[in-house]
This record gives sequence, structure tokens and C-alpha cells, in this order.
Amino acid sequence: MREFAFELSLCASLESEREAVLSRQLGAAVHGRRVVDVLLVDPGPKFDERAAITPESIPDAAIEADVGPGRARYWKDAFDCHPDRAERAMEAACERGFFERERRGGRTYVRQATRYPDDWFCDLVAVENKPDLDRPGDLERQLRTDVALGLADRVVLATASHVTGAHRNRIPDEVGIWRYHPETGEREVLREAEPLAVDEPGIEIIEEHPGRTDVRVVSAERKARARRRLAERAYGKGWRTFDQPPCARCAPDGDGVPHCEWKGRAVRASDECGADCDGHEEAEPADVDADGLRAERTPWEPDPDGRARRQAGLDRWG
Repeated sequence: MREFAFELSLCASLESEREAVLSRQLGAAVHGRRVVDVLLVDPGPKFDERAAITPESIPDAAIEADVGPGRARYWKDAFDCHPDRAERAMEAACERGFFERERRGGRTYVRQATRYPDDWFCDLVAVENKPDLDRPGDLERQLRTDVALGLADRVVLATASHVTGAHRNRIPDEVGIWRYHPETGEREVLREAEPLAVDEPGIEIIEEHPGRTDVRVVSAERKARARRRLAERAYGKGWRTFDQPPCARCAPDGDGVPHCEWKGRAVRASDECGADCDGHEEAEPADVDADGLRAERTPWEPDPDGRARRQAGLDRWG
């Protein structure tokens, strides 16, 4: 089982099982480099308030900016980051309805259109996919990094392999283990994940060398900001971020996952489909309403009231 097909099947299955926001392939590091395969964001008490703002991610720099819902501020005075990053964040926040802007004397002033609800998400569950444990790659180091940093509330390993005692010995005790069968959608919880200390400082493993490991301490405050940024990216991105193949032999299944009848499995259009494939038959890619599927099956809101209000008032800023 290729990891891409395994990952999409698992996402579709989890989406049908639980009321959460799912996303894939997200940067989950503070100082180093780490990409989490799948992230589940469990809604918190103020999830509806967040969903009412925008279906897209709100830039972290805009959330951190010294901009409130009261008096408008000159945007350049409100940000404590590089001017280019500040301008991108300001523009995105205005486009997505988090900021409102007005012009005074040739300058742009901004205020929050709505307060940001800090408690919109609860737990973050990071899932590392490794269908074949006989080809572990950097699995052990990746999981040790996740546990030591403690950015997610829980970390889980998902595999299609039979899990032996030797496998378990290479996996940190805090990591949960799922055995997932893509053919049937059955998921066995072989070991429950232990809660990580997300409210405490963490240790981020940056690089490992023979006899030496480079690490950085991450404060609890920095972790909280990174968790919020991770949740925001997941909310805006979702997991159906793949293209449909331009081939007559490929068609989306009921979850919108591209399935190739010639290969007999899900395929990634970007590197498996095209003239180099012996089974390729040129055709227009299938039209899949990914947003519609996501809205139907998760608490994500594609067209909130806040967005409609913003669109109605766009002529004010012409």
C-alpha cells in the first residue's frame, strides 16, 4: 500500500467517524523541520464563533497584531514583524473578514471586525502514517521529536502492518498505535495515545549527529502560539488538497479520492498520472466539489455569516 493512498483512505474513514476538522501535510515545528501527515482538530467551546469568521486560515501575524475591535490603527504601527509579512497578513485578514479597513489621508487603518475566539479548538491529534513498518525510515526520530516537543495533545502511529514487540520497542511509550485496513476501513486501536504536556515547555529536536543531538527549548507561550497556528492552517486547508488525474481511467470515489481502475488503487495525479503511464487515456479531470464534501461531513463552515457581511460591504473600500 502506497503511503498516499493509505493516508487518503484513513482521512476519509476518520472524517466519517468523528466530528473534527482534518488536514494533511502540515508544518508542525517551531524552530526545526517537521511535517505531520494528518492532523485532527477537535472543536472547542467557541468553535462556532471561529467558523462564523471565514472558511480560510487567519494569518497568525494578524491574530498577534495590536489591533482590536475598537479604534482603528494605522496598520504599520500594529504589527511587530517584518513589513512584508505584516502587509501580507493585513491584506489577507481584510480579504477574509477578520479585519475591516478604512482610508485616512492616504493611509490604511484597520480594526478587528470580530474578536478572535481563543478556545475554538480543544485537542490536536497528530497522526504519523507508516503503512509498512518494515520500511520505517525516520519514524523513530520523528515520533521522539513529536513527543519531546508536545505540540499536539496526542500522537498516534497508523500502520497497515502487523505490529510486533520489536516495533513497539522502537516507538515512544506515549505514542498510540492504530492498525488500519484501507480495504475495509476497519481501524484497531492497539495502544491508546497518552496525553502530552502541551501547556508546559517542550524540547524540539533540531538535528541529530553521531554522539550529539541539537535541541532547542520551546516555551509554553511559544507552543501555544504554534498550536493555534497549526489549528488555523488545518481549518483553512482541509485534506482534499490533491488534483484529480486527467485520465479517463481515473474517477473519484464517494469521498472524492481519485481511484485508478488500471492500477487498482488511489493515485496521486502529480507524480503517477500522465503520458508515462501505460494505462493513461487523456481526458478532462473529474469535477469534484471538495468544499461541499467537507462542509457536509465536518463542522467546517464554507460560507459563514461573517463572510456574507464582508462581501456585501466591499464597495465601501473601493
